[in-house]
Amino acid sequence: PARPALPGLPVTAGTTTTRSRSRGRSPDTGHRTLGPGHMGSRGSSSGPADPPDSSLAQVLAHLLRRGQVRLVSRGGGRGLQLVSTPLPPPSDSDDSDGAWDGCLGDRYRPPVDVCPDTRDIEKSEISTQIRLQTGTLAPHPPHNLTRLLHRRERGLCHNGGFSHGECSRVTTHFLPNHVTLVDRFPQKAFCGVYSPDGQVFMSACQDQCLRVYRGRGGRLKKVLTVRARDVGWSVLDVATTPDNSRLLYSSWSDYIHMCGIDGDSELHTALDLNPDERRFCVFSLTVSSDGHEVLGGANDGCLYVYDLDRNQRTLKVDAHEDDVNSVAFADVGSQILFSGGDDALCKVWDRRTLREDRPQPVGVLAGHRDGVTFIDSKGDARFLVSNSKDQTIKLWDIRRFSPKEGLQASRQAVTQQNWDYRWQQVPKRAFKSHRLVGDTSVMTYRGHGVLHTLIRCRFSPTFSTGQRYIYTGCSTGRLVIYEVLTGRVVSRLWQHQACVRDVSWHPLLNNIISTSWDGSVCQWDYQMRDGVGEGLAASSPPQSRRRDPETPEDS
Repeated sequence: PARPALPGLPVTAGTTTTRSRSRGRSPDTGHRTLGPGHMGSRGSSSGPADPPDSSLAQVLAHLLRRGQVRLVSRGGGRGLQLVSTPLPPPSDSDDSDGAWDGCLGDRYRPPVDVCPDTRDIEKSEISTQIRLQTGTLAPHPPHNLTRLLHRRERGLCHNGGFSHGECSRVTTHFLPNHVTLVDRFPQKAFCGVYSPDGQVFMSACQDQCLRVYRGRGGRLKKVLTVRARDVGWSVLDVATTPDNSRLLYSSWSDYIHMCGIDGDSELHTALDLNPDERRFCVFSLTVSSDGHEVLGGANDGCLYVYDLDRNQRTLKVDAHEDDVNSVAFADVGSQILFSGGDDALCKVWDRRTLREDRPQPVGVLAGHRDGVTFIDSKGDARFLVSNSKDQTIKLWDIRRFSPKEGLQASRQAVTQQNWDYRWQQVPKRAFKSHRLVGDTSVMTYRGHGVLHTLIRCRFSPTFSTGQRYIYTGCSTGRLVIYEVLTGRVVSRLWQHQACVRDVSWHPLLNNIISTSWDGSVCQWDYQMRDGVGEGLAASSPPQSRRRDPETPEDS
């Protein structure tokens, strides 16, 4: 007879697959919980359930993840002791399990590069692109906003007005600095992202609810709440079709789910990816610019492409040696794919030459020392950024692939990582500033923390900023903004009490949404502070209204 499941523990049916994992499951973990009578991920049976394969190690791992037990050093070299801890208090209590709630990072001060190495980026094409998009390509462009306005009034600007690049330069003087609470949830908020046109904002919380907001005049109003289906642990990613009529989400499930958000929210469709693993999760998903295909990256190391018109999976690529944590289309053409995984590698795939039986990437980008948590394409099929557990963001040019030595150096660095970023502090030995052999990244950015979960980073919008910035969430509860060409931190926005997992800059307006494990979703806008002319004379972007202890008084 089947062994009874322990109360509160997930039950898995059948046997596990043989794919090895070098460092265990990705941080947004939680084994899929099967409902009564569920006979595994593929179909059902009339016979009794298979015995669960929960071993003692799995039970202990689950209890450690839940914070119900802790490993405590006994001192004197006598090893470790297993100590039970009380269950977490209600969500409205001030007491909480800091490690599991994403609050360890508030005691962590990420190192910042005082003098970032800009030699490679100064010679890169992206330097010319950004200077052109921000109106700073001229030999001596006026950086002071007052002088820029004076030039326009004297008719010295092109066609008597600001060019698009000059408008983007003006925006840099008014970076968001004022916070407004959009919503607060009873559990951790995992996702918060604008649709490509900015008309819709979507959030996902561990309470298994998807919330849809629409904005007018820069303010968001909740218009729809959708109860997610077949959710294990939490909804981990969301996306919308280009026409904003359908929302897609993923979790610990064999399916990507799709539901209507334009008046027909009850219509749910399950997109079966037909994976080989019984414990399966899509950590990242995105929709093509034409709305016909969905790209996903999963814990089995594979990329999946699902055709919405044909209603079937059309491609499965064995892409990485470990979990695929993030995927992206390189541009609107949808032929070039990017992927990043726990093997610390970013890979570039060309679907026109890709064979499912013998998948070979066009090239590999190596240089991170630990797993990649997120990647974002600049949208030009040339550049992308990657966030990593090694506490850095790297900028890549896909025309500069890494040699074999780079892959070997990165793989060796990953195998030497013996700490778990989900609930441990960053060891000092992890702060290595020298580059690995074969690191072909264009630029490295340091100044934010990547702990607890798959924290995301993105390029700032083209329309309002000329993609001059890279912005990211942070395990310390901050939203950090870097300048692409200099590598310096230009703003830290501090409001949240736990790690900021997701960030999203409106594609047209000057506001940013931050989504945190403290259950809050916040909107950051620019607000004039003391003095009418402060924004006009500013030589650097303003800081958050809440005092950040990491920011000097005179900054």
